[in-house]
Amino acid sequence: MAIGRETVESLIKIGKPKWKTSISQVAPNQITTRGYPQEDLIEKISFSDMVYLLLKGQIPSKNRARMLQSVLVSFCDHGVTPPSTQVARLMASTGSSMNSCVAGGLLSFGKHHAGALELSMKVLQDALKSLDLDETDSDNLDQLQNAAQMVVDHYYRKGEKIPGFGHRFHQEDPRPPKLIDMAIKYDCFGVHTELALNIEEILFETKGIRMNIDGANAGILSDLGFEWELGTGIFMIGRLPALVAHVNEEKIRETPFRKLFEIEEIYYDGPDVKTLDEFLNND
Repeated sequence: MAIGRETVESLIKIGKPKWKTSISQVAPNQITTRGYPQEDLIEKISFSDMVYLLLKGQIPSKNRARMLQSVLVSFCDHGVTPPSTQVARLMASTGSSMNSCVAGGLLSFGKHHAGALELSMKVLQDALKSLDLDETDSDNLDQLQNAAQMVVDHYYRKGEKIPGFGHRFHQEDPRPPKLIDMAIKYDCFGVHTELALNIEEILFETKGIRMNIDGANAGILSDLGFEWELGTGIFMIGRLPALVAHVNEEKIRETPFRKLFEIEEIYYDGPDVKTLDEFLNND
């Protein structure tokens, strides 16, 4: 039986709760998320729908759900090359539990790994806000080109890499073109993605640099209405299944206490061996 608003308000007054949330309500024999009974959500929506509902507060259209699903799939795995996967597997080789290993992988995300999506989203969103551009301005090519040049000039002056462009492994990341094609197909292509493409055009002409997965998804997620602060969290949702898979593979296929290199490969460049007695006698 559903609990009425008056009953809920009475319980709040009696219990004097210290937590306030608009995400889910849990009551005896009843769970609702963003107002929808969870038994209905279990039956009728997909995982990407649920992610969108939790983060945005509404069930997405079919096209938006398909686009978010594609974004999450694009983040799923990049082999054993990322530091986070190596951390998770090394922890697994020590005998740590699944949750500890996965947590270790997630905790290794930072500015230089996984943080680029969030930073790229911020760059695109801030650039458009500074020129007072929004999703209705995607046809204003001059302003978008000016915004792109502004971003490139800013990072050139600082001598820094623009987040979302260039890749440590791929000369041309194979994922962005497919994602952008799908954004067009699902009518999710907007001014942020257009700006990202303008930045790529400048970078490719001047330095031969292409957009990477973070740059493409930064534009798409921004066009879907996600604030940049959610970037790393969305990346984590996409990458989590791969970390679980890698931890499990490490545990069942590899020998314990695996190392990335042998001691002969470690180069010591500190001081020569010192005699402690000489130091103590001179003190």
